[in-house]
Amino acid sequence: MTSVEYLTTSERIHPEMITGFFVGWPVAPTAEKLMEVMEGSYRRVWAVLDDRVVGYVNAISDGVLNAFIPWLEVHPDHQGRGIGAELVRRIVADLDGMYAIDLCCDSELFPYYERLGFTTFGGAGLRFPTAILGAEPVAL
Repeated sequence: MTSVEYLTTSERIHPEMITGFFVGWPVAPTAEKLMEVMEGSYRRVWAVLDDRVVGYVNAISDGVLNAFIPWLEVHPDHQGRGIGAELVRRIVADLDGMYAIDLCCDSELFPYYERLGFTTFGGAGLRFPTAILGAEPVAL
């Protein structure tokens, strides 16, 4: 079996390589929308196996002291193999020197991120699912 390759640019990523993500999302972004998000991010890491994206993580930042990791996802068929942990390790290394690297997740994921060195704390947010489709925002 080929080993996972980790890429920090989107040059070799194509929409047809991205399938099976966003499981359980009420509105799933298209592969093209995901590529747009990743390209617009401050940092990104793609996990590729056999010409297929099997995971990704991205960070947005002020470029000085603060960064936020909005998305980490590993394809369901490839979870439990350390890909997510390696993606986090690489993005955190790319953000070296930042004062704060934050993320928000569902509470059942707290133990996972704690194992990776994160500390849990409170947060709040708004979600506008129609923005994924490019429509006018409507809050849930």
